[in-house]
Amino acid sequence: MFNDFSRRSLLKAGAAGLAAGMMPRIARAQSSKVIRAVMHAPLRATDPLINTAWTGRNHGLNIYDTLFSTDTKFQIRPQMVEAYEASADKLTYTFKLRSGLKFHDGAPVTSADVIPSLQRWAKRDTMGSRMMSFVAELKPIDERTFQLVLKSPYGQVLQTLAKPSSIMPFIMPARLAAQAPDQPVTEFVGSGPFRFIASEFRPGNRAVYERNADYVSRDEPSDGLAGGKIVKIDRYEWISMPDFQTAANALINKEIDFLEAAPHDILPSLAAAKDVVVADYNPLGFMSVCRMNWQSEPFNRPEIRQAVMYASDQTDWLDAQVGNPEYYQTSAAMFGVTTPLASEVGWNTKPDIARAKDLLKKGGYKGEKVVMLQATDSPLLSGSSTVTAQKLRAIGMNVEVQTMDWGSLLARRVKQDSTANGGWSMTHWVTTTTELMNPLANTLLDTRGKAGGFFGWPEDTEVEGLRNTFALEPSADAQKTVAEAIQKRAYDVMTHIPGGQFRQPVSHSKALKDIVKAPAPLFWNVEKTA
Repeated sequence: MFNDFSRRSLLKAGAAGLAAGMMPRIARAQSSKVIRAVMHAPLRATDPLINTAWTGRNHGLNIYDTLFSTDTKFQIRPQMVEAYEASADKLTYTFKLRSGLKFHDGAPVTSADVIPSLQRWAKRDTMGSRMMSFVAELKPIDERTFQLVLKSPYGQVLQTLAKPSSIMPFIMPARLAAQAPDQPVTEFVGSGPFRFIASEFRPGNRAVYERNADYVSRDEPSDGLAGGKIVKIDRYEWISMPDFQTAANALINKEIDFLEAAPHDILPSLAAAKDVVVADYNPLGFMSVCRMNWQSEPFNRPEIRQAVMYASDQTDWLDAQVGNPEYYQTSAAMFGVTTPLASEVGWNTKPDIARAKDLLKKGGYKGEKVVMLQATDSPLLSGSSTVTAQKLRAIGMNVEVQTMDWGSLLARRVKQDSTANGGWSMTHWVTTTTELMNPLANTLLDTRGKAGGFFGWPEDTEVEGLRNTFALEPSADAQKTVAEAIQKRAYDVMTHIPGGQFRQPVSHSKALKDIVKAPAPLFWNVEKTA
């Protein structure tokens, strides 16, 4: 039974194998111009607009570009845009593209490409769709200039265009942007710093990118997702390995160059290796999340959702996921612990079992089955699910844990059927803090119900009203006040349960220099010296 599967036992076995060098060898990475990397998950879905998985976002960052980007100080910076201005009444934004921008097929990037790209993206992204509800017109002025005309002032235009998290407003050729938004594109042509080598793509196994010699970098230092993107390698290979033990051994043996998400328990072993660096390039880190399905019994009742929160303990979740308190922090913050909108209002992150049982009674819980989806191919995702199942059984809930790999869970969680017909009740996952720091980008707070399109489908007009207010507030102080009200209401109705914040260092060869600090692994600016 999976309930007997322990994250700690997995990691002990992994550490033992690491020390003994028991795992099979793979071909050694020889070229100083090639980076071979094992990420937290393999690439399968290649259209970055189709789902919110980081794999799609990271793939998109390699081959596409965006109009604006966000730096490490949360400042909005032009990327594909050379110049822009807003009219005095804040209703018309005029943008001019940088000269020399070209797609990988040699065609110039024009306003005629930008406009349909933004339109397709906005139909997939909650922040984009909200902005578009204020847009009267997107119109080209000339090949490099276009305008965004609003019906009424909207205070988040640049923040939306610089969105640093899934789903990002990547620009692609108009012929590809014409694809229906719910149908994946099958040709991958961007204007970004890498080209995608489709002929070498093996879904779930390997993705290959080569330097785009025609890329026109900004003449400024790299800073987060912003600034210059100078590629100093010829080729980057995103490869899959069967487990972290194999990948860690491969890194030590110089068969790969980069390992994104080694379990925290084996980081000391990697750090002790002669030619390996363990470092944290994502200062904001990650947040753990417990999500309940509002459209499925018993979590269609607020008292039952609240009962889960009071049965929960962030420390237990983080111990199961991360293990080492050096890397984690409990917090009620829904927008991140160290972000401009950080707040602790709403929950003290500790359990109250008596209150949890009382809420079950008040909510009329009668033993309805709770179907929990558990991804078994990631310790970060697996451990918290096991803890929650135990906590809920302890207060008298009927829990069935259904195990699967992460890719299967992504496909399953979109189902709105009853649990008897393949639906689900709750699940855990991890997200970057960057994805949650803005109430409009934070998909967990999209409370439009089934119309919102993000799994779990909470519905609350008060949260939506507050998010609309936030979008219109001009000052940072006013936005912070509204954000705190959003967080308080989200706890009242229990949109989701934050599971705490943690850091996930990466491990890489000492031969890699100048890795960019960002919410995603990036290989522009990086030099491989051996």
